[in-house]
Amino acid sequence: MGIPSDDVVVIQKAKTPGEPCVITVNCPDKTGLGCDICRIILDFGLYIKKADFSTDGIWCYVVLWVVPRSSSPMVKWLNLENQLLSVCPSCSVPYYFYPQTTSSSSPAVYLLKFLCSDRNGLLHDVTKILSELELAIQRVKVTTTPDDRVLDLFFITDNMELLHTKERQDQTLEKLHAVLGESCTSCELQLIGSVYDSHHGIPSLSPVVAEELFRCELLDKETRSQALSPDMTKLKNANVTIDNSLSPAHTLLQIHCADHKGLLYDIMRTLKDSNIKIAYGRFSPTTKGYRDLDLFIQQKDGKKIQDPEKQSALCLSLKVEMLHPLRVIIANRGPDTALLVANPVELSGKGRPLVFYDVTLALKALRICIFSAEIGRIAASDREWEVYSFLLEENSKFQFSNMVAKNQIVDRVRRTLMGW
Repeated sequence: MGIPSDDVVVIQKAKTPGEPCVITVNCPDKTGLGCDICRIILDFGLYIKKADFSTDGIWCYVVLWVVPRSSSPMVKWLNLENQLLSVCPSCSVPYYFYPQTTSSSSPAVYLLKFLCSDRNGLLHDVTKILSELELAIQRVKVTTTPDDRVLDLFFITDNMELLHTKERQDQTLEKLHAVLGESCTSCELQLIGSVYDSHHGIPSLSPVVAEELFRCELLDKETRSQALSPDMTKLKNANVTIDNSLSPAHTLLQIHCADHKGLLYDIMRTLKDSNIKIAYGRFSPTTKGYRDLDLFIQQKDGKKIQDPEKQSALCLSLKVEMLHPLRVIIANRGPDTALLVANPVELSGKGRPLVFYDVTLALKALRICIFSAEIGRIAASDREWEVYSFLLEENSKFQFSNMVAKNQIVDRVRRTLMGW
């Protein structure tokens, strides 16, 4: 038994500008499905205004009210529908609970290499084109030559899985040539396979920098560059409570916190990696910059969370993700100044969408040129992190010997990443 695939994902577009589109997902359940859905919504540049979801452990029903973010490219609704369908368990088989699975085959990785003249915002303009083409950046190596030219290497995968076709490759190179201009002397795209070393590319971090970037403690006072600016301290007002008195079979998890881009994804990712099952949830609209989320949850074994230590560990994990879902610092790397951005990687191996896009957008707005950029993965604090490293060039407005200038850069980058 099953339902027609046309009814698994239904997107009802807004009738008037400003109204939310309604996305309905109706399919067999699987562990972490909510996280997978929210990750795709984030990747397509959509903001979740509110959400309802429920499951009996066999079948799930999810409703999302979404609107495009102002900085997002035009939403390709058909592609969004296809991406959502790709994470839904098959509906052509009998109803049963699907365990969490990983893809049987890794996506093909392609190397995009080009050489052209450098200019302010070039890296973001290229990243924007790749995003619009739904080409995901897995790793990047950007180098500026002494004659002010850049050699960029992008390791990319195709969300549409069509990059093996000549038509798709020609489309990609044509759009890139339009952005790179006549100064582009070389632009190549080639298949390198499905396996590559994602841990290569980021030089080792000093113990001091690593401790600052990956620290997990929630401190009342944070004096380093990870600290929040005064008008962002509302992030510390996150409130997470657990109640076992309202349901005989489920634990009620209630969250009240400041809103940010990808908030529901961060919560769902944390619950997925903690092996928490969700039976029912409601994500309420924002009120004065804050969001409320009510979830009825169970452990993997189908029991309530009764152990006080497990309760405290889950609450702490959620608070850490809401305070610092992305880590942003500026550090000295020899004679150079490096902007470092880090985000946790899901246990499934997936990183956070659009981080490179948002960081390059913020630096372009500040008119700060990027001398080199790298993406890699590092194991620290008992988890894997995706780390973005940007070596920055000084300009007349931002002198890196000035701590105020450094803090302004960190604040602007963090605000862009958080959607503020």
